[in-house]
Amino acid sequence: MALNSDRVNAALAGVTDPELRAPLTELDMVGDISITDEELSVEILLTIVGCPAAERIEQDTRSALEAVLEGRRLNLTLGVMTPDQRATLVARLREGKPSTNPFTPDSLTRVIAVTSGKGGVGKSSLTVNLAAAVSQAGFRVGIIDADVFGFSIPGLLGIDAVQPTRIDDMMLPPIAHDIKVLSVGMFIGSDQAVAWRGPLLHRTLEQFLTDSYFGDLDFLFLDLPPGTGDIAISVGQLLPHAEILVVTTPQPSASDVAWRSGDVARQTGQTVLGVIENMSSTTGPNGETLNFFGEGGGQIVASKLGVPLLGSVPLSTHLRQAGDNGTPLVLSHPDDPVAVIMAKLSQAIIRGGVSKAGKGLPLSLKPR
Repeated sequence: MALNSDRVNAALAGVTDPELRAPLTELDMVGDISITDEELSVEILLTIVGCPAAERIEQDTRSALEAVLEGRRLNLTLGVMTPDQRATLVARLREGKPSTNPFTPDSLTRVIAVTSGKGGVGKSSLTVNLAAAVSQAGFRVGIIDADVFGFSIPGLLGIDAVQPTRIDDMMLPPIAHDIKVLSVGMFIGSDQAVAWRGPLLHRTLEQFLTDSYFGDLDFLFLDLPPGTGDIAISVGQLLPHAEILVVTTPQPSASDVAWRSGDVARQTGQTVLGVIENMSSTTGPNGETLNFFGEGGGQIVASKLGVPLLGSVPLSTHLRQAGDNGTPLVLSHPDDPVAVIMAKLSQAIIRGGVSKAGKGLPLSLKPR
C-alpha cells in the first residue's frame, strides 16, 4: 500500500500526549504532512512553548513514523499551536463550558476525602498508598493535596520539584506513578510557609477543582488537613457528595478527636465510608507484640460514628522509608505485609460507597 496521509495519521493515532492522555490526532496536534518518494515531512504542534512532554512526544512520534517510512528520510519538526488553536483545544477539553467544578454529584468520579482529628497520624502516607493501590487495580486516579499548610503529597510521590503545565488558563496536574496530582506545594518554594485565612483557602481549593483538567477519573482522593477547620467546611460545600475516610491512631488522644472530623463531614451532607487505624501494634524483632500507641482507638472511633473499621495498619519503618524515597510502598514493595494490608483496604474502598452502576455515560468519550 502506497504511503499517504491516511497511513501517516493512522500511525500517529498511536502516539499519546502523556499529560492529556489522548492521541495526537484527536488533540489536533498534527500539522502539515508532506510525502515524496525520498522524504516524509511531518509537523507536530505542541500545546505550549517549552512543553515538558516535548521530548517524550518527539521520541514516540519518531518511533511510530519510522514504521511507515518505507526507505524515506524522516523530517520531523516540532511547532507550537497558535492562540486560536489552543483556545479551541481548551474549549473541547472543557466540553465547551466555562471553568466549572466537574466533580459534581452527577459525575462518575468517586471523591474520597481522607481526614483525621489531629496531625501526625500518617494520613498523607495512607492517601498516596491507597490511591496507588486503586490505580494498580486498573482505575483512573487523581489526588488533590488539600492540606495547604502541611502539604506533603508531592514529596511522597517524588515530584516535589514539578509544576503543572498551563495551557492558557487551564492547569494540567503532573502525573506520578500513573496518578494525576495537584498541590499548593507545586506553586511555592519548599522553604516557604503558607499563612492564609479562610477565604483564600476556599478559593485555592475551588481553583484546583475548576481550573485544572484531570480528565475522566474513577477516583479523586483528597488529602485534607487535620481537624474541622476551613478546608473541611469548603470540601463540604464544593464536594457535598464526597465519601470520608477517617484516620486515627490507637491512642486515646487521637481517637478522642478523630470522630469529630467525620461528624462535621456528616453535618455538611457527606458520608463516612469508614475508619482506618494507623500505627497500630507491630511485631518486634523477637516476635513480641509492640503497642507503641496503645490499642483499640480505631474501633472506638468507628463505633462512635456507626461505621466499619476498615482495617488497621501496623507501625512500619518500610512505609516511612518508601515515602522518603518518593514511591508508595504498594508499588516499591508490594509483598511487604503493610503493602498487602493497604491493597486490601483499597479493595474495601472500591467496593464501598454508593454504586455508580447504571448511571448514564457521557455521549462522547473524553481523553483520560
